[in-house]
Amino acid sequence: MSSAVAPEGNQGKWGKLLQFLADRFYDVEALREYLFQKQMSKIHQKNRSFTYIKEQYGPYVAAAYFILKQGGAVKFQGKEWIRSNGRGHYSLEFLNFQAIPVEAVDASDCAINYQGLDNLLALKELQSLWLQRCPHVDDWCLSRLYQLADSLQELSLAGCPRISERGLACLHHLQNLRRLDISDLPAVSSPGLTRILVEEMLPNCEVLGAEWTEGLKLGPEKQSQDTASPIPA
Repeated sequence: MSSAVAPEGNQGKWGKLLQFLADRFYDVEALREYLFQKQMSKIHQKNRSFTYIKEQYGPYVAAAYFILKQGGAVKFQGKEWIRSNGRGHYSLEFLNFQAIPVEAVDASDCAINYQGLDNLLALKELQSLWLQRCPHVDDWCLSRLYQLADSLQELSLAGCPRISERGLACLHHLQNLRRLDISDLPAVSSPGLTRILVEEMLPNCEVLGAEWTEGLKLGPEKQSQDTASPIPA
């Protein structure tokens, strides 16, 4: 008897949901805009500054807390990497590292954006920063990294869909960089040429990414001598 009633209950729930959506949204565009705004609000919430933690524990712990909440990992000087487990849990031992600088941050695949960088720019001893495949890291974000110029030696931007040549040009401030990964950047129109220009801009840095010929329009090859030569007698 109960098994026969269950489908009707489910249909009733779906009917109420559809009616709610129909009453609230008059077309698909309105629904799309609503979902977009909801997503942006969630991203904004993830990138807020943890002022109360910074005031109580200092900038190093506050930055670590921000990255760990995002699902990333941090390394304090002389300590092992700290990262969350599969359930998003992590050790709170780092709360005792108030006087220990953060030397490396792995924010790969995190939702960090321009606003969220506020939590990292106070890390004046930061040497390595991985921002691989971060969907909200864009050219404006790169324009802020000059504040880490004195310490930053390794930077990975691989797979960031919103980074273009304009953003990479902002990295000329980072003259202490020794390793830079700019591979797989879909918004860069000429990856090969861009790599050459970045290498010129940062002569002491190993630049990883596309081969110099990738994206370049080469002229037609000349016909081989064999093809042009007459048939031997």
